Amino acid sequence: MTFPSLIIQAHSLHPQGAFADAQARYLNPDPTTVSALTRSLRDANVGVVAHFYMDAELQGALSASDWPYVHVSDSLEMADRAVQMAKAGVAAVVVLGVDFMSENVRAVLSAAGFGHVPVYRLAAEHIGCSLAESAQTPGYAAYLRRAAEVPRSLHVVYINTSLHTKALAQQIVPTITCTSSNVVKTILQAADQVPDLSVWYGPDTYMGANLKTMFDHLAQADDADIAALHAGHDRETVAALAGRFRYFADGVCIVHHMFGSHVVDRIAEDYADAFLTAHLEVPGEMFGLASAAQRNGRGVVGSTSQILGFIRDRVDRALTRPGATRIPVVLGTEAGMITGIVRSVQQKLQAVGRSDVDVEIIFPVAAEAIAQASDSELKVLPGVASGEGCSVAGGCATCPFMKMNTLDSLFYVVDGIAKAEESVLASFRPKEYQERMNGSSVAELGSIPILQMRHFQRTGRLSEQLVARIQNAVHQHARLDVVA
Repeated sequence: MTFPSLIIQAHSLHPQGAFADAQARYLNPDPTTVSALTRSLRDANVGVVAHFYMDAELQGALSASDWPYVHVSDSLEMADRAVQMAKAGVAAVVVLGVDFMSENVRAVLSAAGFGHVPVYRLAAEHIGCSLAESAQTPGYAAYLRRAAEVPRSLHVVYINTSLHTKALAQQIVPTITCTSSNVVKTILQAADQVPDLSVWYGPDTYMGANLKTMFDHLAQADDADIAALHAGHDRETVAALAGRFRYFADGVCIVHHMFGSHVVDRIAEDYADAFLTAHLEVPGEMFGLASAAQRNGRGVVGSTSQILGFIRDRVDRALTRPGATRIPVVLGTEAGMITGIVRSVQQKLQAVGRSDVDVEIIFPVAAEAIAQASDSELKVLPGVASGEGCSVAGGCATCPFMKMNTLDSLFYVVDGIAKAEESVLASFRPKEYQERMNGSSVAELGSIPILQMRHFQRTGRLSEQLVARIQNAVHQHARLDVVA
């Protein structure tokens, strides 16, 4: 049994298997729906920022719209684009993602001076995230307090967490946020600026373990190779950093959790000639396989944007050569990325008029998985239940929380914005935390680690304020005054 796949050609798509067909179904959306959506967004003057993992129907309609204030990307760029849209004069921003994403967009807009621009979600109920919620447990608070007891500690928290998590961390231990694309650079730079730095990464356990493996391997590399990555390091400094790197042991994304040993064994056996991509959040088995492919120039391990960039690069290389070429790529992350991949590949192929080059995106699934189905005569069905991140069609790389965002909800919220129906819109606003921590609001405190990362992105260095706090922190159990 082969994995489902989608073959992308310049002007057509060829799904292989039910799961691939489900992903491809909405990539050529109904023009009437696209026109209606564009008209609604323009009439309400609404900007839309959406995550790569969004529902295929929603992404298909959005990507076909010519409204200039629509953007699909990873979570950090969503906030950046929201600020650009606010500067351009949109009346409101709608965030298509899970709740921590709308919280981050709200915080970044406010920090940029656009607190008057309202932000909305696409569900009246809570849109959860297993990874973000793992950082809201007593176990994570205890992890932070252990960090605060160790001299020269820095907490590097994944951007995919709530404002409350960032605020709590900021109160306990010096904290900076990171993304999957800049986490390695952030940690190396921090260790260069602060001798004997101890790094506490969280909450993603798989990413933490993968980072530890990366630093261990890097410590065995040639000094010249290490210096090419960061001029301030050599084998000795990286080995010391690896020894002082810790990660949280109980935080998992339910989607990336599915890329375990059974899936990896199938990939290694049946897709040895394919290019391999893997998000940093995948388990160690998939990380190891994709890392080996990356070292051989046949894969990439990184963020969603880096995965998309790798696929674009492989297409560019194929276009320099004459003759028919198929580029097989195993997609080691959420299947929602397929919309952006299809649009990017087809644009490149159409621009040069090449119909003899195509890309096959392979969706790894856990074929042996079954789900209970009480309403079926069979009682069990292939695949894992959708509530665990998979579909009964057999695909294991779809986030059920992201799929709480729907096209109908987008129309409903945009219509409410156009009519200024605040009673309707109230439940669609990001959560507003009422408690205060040591006299400051959660929003204010939660924004600080984000702004610290912004400083690093602009300058390539940790801020003097953050470095001073790391060096001068009082290492004892932090005291928090939290007022509801």
